[in-house]
Amino acid sequence: MKIALICTEKLPVPPILGGAIQIYIDALLPILSKYHEITLFSLHNSKLKNKEKKGKVRYIRVSGKTGDQYINNIKKEISKEKFDLIHVFNRPLWVLRINDVAEGRPISLSLHNEMFAPKKIDQERGIKCIERVSFISTVSKFIADDVVNMYPCAKDKIYPVYSAVDLNTLKPFWHEDVKQDREDMKKKYGLENHKVIINVGRLSKKKGTHIVLKAMEKVMNHYPNTALILVGSKWYGSNATDIYVKKVQEFSKKLKGPVIFTGFLPPAEIPKYYNIGDIFICASQWTEPLARVHYEAMAAGLPIITTDRGGNAEVIEENVNGIAIKEYDNPDVMEEKIVHLLENEDVALNMGKMGRKFAEERYHWKRVADDLLRLFESI
Repeated sequence: MKIALICTEKLPVPPILGGAIQIYIDALLPILSKYHEITLFSLHNSKLKNKEKKGKVRYIRVSGKTGDQYINNIKKEISKEKFDLIHVFNRPLWVLRINDVAEGRPISLSLHNEMFAPKKIDQERGIKCIERVSFISTVSKFIADDVVNMYPCAKDKIYPVYSAVDLNTLKPFWHEDVKQDREDMKKKYGLENHKVIINVGRLSKKKGTHIVLKAMEKVMNHYPNTALILVGSKWYGSNATDIYVKKVQEFSKKLKGPVIFTGFLPPAEIPKYYNIGDIFICASQWTEPLARVHYEAMAAGLPIITTDRGGNAEVIEENVNGIAIKEYDNPDVMEEKIVHLLENEDVALNMGKMGRKFAEERYHWKRVADDLLRLFESI
């Protein structure tokens, strides 16, 4: 089939500035293009060509300071040719926007957030979108259930398709390929004699950076040879700060152990930071769709402590590959779980090994591609 993929308007593909959806698309393109003729529409960036072909994938990048400008420019491109399927990422309203240029051909939707919430789309257009699409894939059961609860008519069109990780890029810290990197990175930051807790994600209230720091303050009072590494910045591709970031940076100075803020890192740089880690923490305070950092932590062989928010707990088998905290905003509970893993190294190691096993068995890109290919071919 001749398939058009429409990426969101915030960041380009490949994910030179990061972005979960951009990483997702970029990883799937080489596999999907083995079976179908793929054209990817994404955002223009000065470091990338507006039009190019790499392997069997054609890239068309358009400008757009707003979502409206962006999708209108994509419509102009789509109208020039006929696609057998147009697959839209995370923008239900765009299904209706491109309907006229689709000329009755199939449209499908990939949901990565709660995009059918009333503040995102009104009920009338929500129903029209669901009626128009051939199927909706979602990154978690949480997102699928959320849509069906609001729109029962979506029940037979919606399919959870869990995301994945590149198992060759992220390897467990005990793997021979990364042992030297682990030593070098620990030496770089002076952490040779420290247990390292790592948090990867944007520095924001809804990502719970403040909860992690409060928990680590208590941990470090009793275990000063622990360190915290916070990988990320306020927003993708930038090290700009705001009041919240300045507050957490100031608070971190009170802690007895090292706290390292890496700032923004391109995706290719992040794996070596996972390699330093001994315990991974995700502290989502909002109803997270299902943060992709869980897959990364599993691939890196790290025991996971996460908050039971949104879809996060769907990839956690309690006390097998991690721990999901129901009292998500309580730093005392988070501290307790961190201490438990620090004091029981064999438990932590076994959790990390099970996480890697799950990643190898369930959370690889070939499985994601196979799931999507079945949906593509069902139409």
